[in-house]
Amino acid sequence: MVKVTALAAHTPEAVRAALAARGWDPQPARFAASGVLALVVLLDDITEAEREGLVRWAAKAGADVLTGEGWALVGAAASRLAPLARPDRLPAGLERLAPELGRFLATYAEPPRGWDIAGRRVTLDHPVLIGIVNVTPDSFSDGGRFTTLDRAIAQAERLASDGCELLDVGGESTRPGAAPVSDADEIARVAPVIEQLARRGLGPVSVDTRKAAVARAALAAGAAVVNDVSGLSFDPALARVVGDAGAGLIVMHTRGTPDTMDSLAVYRHVAAEVAAELGEAAARAEAGPVARERIVVDPGFGFAKTPEQNFRLLDELATIVGLGYPVAVGPSRKRFLGAATGRPVEDRDRATAVACALAWERGARLFRVHDAALAGEALRVAGATTSAP
Repeated sequence: MVKVTALAAHTPEAVRAALAARGWDPQPARFAASGVLALVVLLDDITEAEREGLVRWAAKAGADVLTGEGWALVGAAASRLAPLARPDRLPAGLERLAPELGRFLATYAEPPRGWDIAGRRVTLDHPVLIGIVNVTPDSFSDGGRFTTLDRAIAQAERLASDGCELLDVGGESTRPGAAPVSDADEIARVAPVIEQLARRGLGPVSVDTRKAAVARAALAAGAAVVNDVSGLSFDPALARVVGDAGAGLIVMHTRGTPDTMDSLAVYRHVAAEVAAELGEAAARAEAGPVARERIVVDPGFGFAKTPEQNFRLLDELATIVGLGYPVAVGPSRKRFLGAATGRPVEDRDRATAVACALAWERGARLFRVHDAALAGEALRVAGATTSAP
């Protein structure tokens, strides 16, 4: 009697493990497993002729296609989609599809394995924790707790001992309704802390800022990364500062300013729109010029998004991963976690850890958190499910 065994289909790991257990070498098993996993891709801005061509191709290839005016949704195993990315095998009339599909499939099969920052490379074969060091009086979670140099250094030491590989120092709150801070005041808050962290070998260090002048001062003080929550929309000069310094860059999605962002949380399809806007931000960075291998993207949980939109974005995080850059997430203690759990801001670290684990499974590799010990433990469990035996 033939034995039938169901294999999990939400990641390639079950197929890879089955092949490895039956004698396949690790590398071919990994690529083959990625090839048989079902993918669904949304193609926008296609012509009527291209839409009809896709329907004809799908009928022959055994793919599923749902279409409407100007768009098509294609579902098939990655290996069946591959011919659409090859000009030599592409059906006539579908030539415009090949470049972007090829980029997407290449990234899907071989996601970024590292992130280049000033002075080193951060490997991404495991969850990378980014510890939050807020030296602000008014941050939503821990404002005022680490405003002195000694307290900020002590917090950084705790985060590093709990497993943080990057320390993110911020001197301006970007919570909804937060008041802006002058360049001089922000520099006075962050530069001494960054200098001390660099001097003590704690880090590498990131500066959480939207401003070119602050980034320049922070990099001079020893920062290796700039984390821009505005996605380069606040200060166009910031990309040049990062590019000239050879630093790493995190570009985060938001809309508007802290005063206006809640009113701009209007989306038809939140994951697709966030991905498109993040892609534009990353393109601005590359034009900056910041080298592609130095860029990380962050979907911006809690910024210009309702609780429902945040959870939809978390579930559909693969859409952001599909941009081809390493993905960082910062769900830590955010309001949407409180909406789901009913917990106040100071009691959301467990929910944060769960959100980080879910994000890892969906392709995120960097995690910005307040409580590194709890998040790290959850991520070690999540990471263990995707580690080859």
